[in-house]
Amino acid sequence: MMHTQKRRIKPFAGIAAAGFAVTLLATGCTGQSTAASSNEAVGTKLAPSIYCGSTCTAQLQLKADPASVDCKVGVSWSSASFPYGAKSTQQIPEFAKAFFSKMKVTVSDGRGDATTQSSQVSEMIAQGIKVLIISPQDADALAGVVKQATAVGIKVISADRQVNADVSTYIGSDNTEAGVADGKAMVAALNGTGNIVELSGSLGASPTIARAAGFRQGIQGSNLQIIASQTANYDRATGLKVMEDMLQRFGKGKIQAVYAHNDEMAFGAIQAIKEAGRESEIKVFGIDGEADALTMVKNGSYAATVGYPLVVKESTIAAAKLCAGEPVDARIKLDSTLIDQKSVDQYLGKAPQ
Repeated sequence: MMHTQKRRIKPFAGIAAAGFAVTLLATGCTGQSTAASSNEAVGTKLAPSIYCGSTCTAQLQLKADPASVDCKVGVSWSSASFPYGAKSTQQIPEFAKAFFSKMKVTVSDGRGDATTQSSQVSEMIAQGIKVLIISPQDADALAGVVKQATAVGIKVISADRQVNADVSTYIGSDNTEAGVADGKAMVAALNGTGNIVELSGSLGASPTIARAAGFRQGIQGSNLQIIASQTANYDRATGLKVMEDMLQRFGKGKIQAVYAHNDEMAFGAIQAIKEAGRESEIKVFGIDGEADALTMVKNGSYAATVGYPLVVKESTIAAAKLCAGEPVDARIKLDSTLIDQKSVDQYLGKAPQ
């Protein structure tokens, strides 16, 4: 049944394939700040992304010579099966290879399972990593192994998602702010009245909790009502299936908007709505800012997305600072911006993801 669902998911141009190896990646051949990369997302200079504002940029100033940064870094991602994780696990080693010639990067894919991810981190600890970059599947479930890492002197960077343990720094946009932005945009678009279906992310993940709470803050005081909320696990195929069920449960005129915790679930919801012939009555709002999402906002099939930038460059530079013994602030926040038809032209060609 799931294979049938996935076969009929309509592709969007520009989604990168995730079929790359997630094993030990070798060191690069240059540490110069003018190094070129075949991946445009990595860039040609050692600097944070355009979504790292002045405060963020100042926090990531590296004093050491990039060529002198010599250490093992482990990258543990909750899952590389969705675009954010796929791009992050691919681009962090590429960025390190381009600018930190002596940095050795090991990457693991938790495959959406906290037990698997915890075991992988334990293996990295045994391999003698000095810095761990982790995006945890579950904030509580990964806390134990993060504490094990810090207990043996490993510096930990919580990237994109938070973990319920002490870390050297947490890098990412503010998920609560993203939810608030979507909520306020929906209030404006629906004149403060209507029924909402929420497609939430993975249960227990910090973005899921924060994006849900922020959205509720954003619609507070309006007459918008969440009539159903169900996890679709940040997955497009699951988003399609859940939305199909919601459309059967709530007939024409019963749903005015969908709030999806990420673009992938929103894509599935949009397809289900279109196939049901109900696109004129339901507006879809999401989070992430994938390139395809911006195209859909531009053509009017997607009401809005809130940009949630990748933290590839920021995490790698922070790892370099920690490797070099330089201090890193406990919180490094990237910008998060509502992208709708009024503002989308500013971001086309330079999407957050």
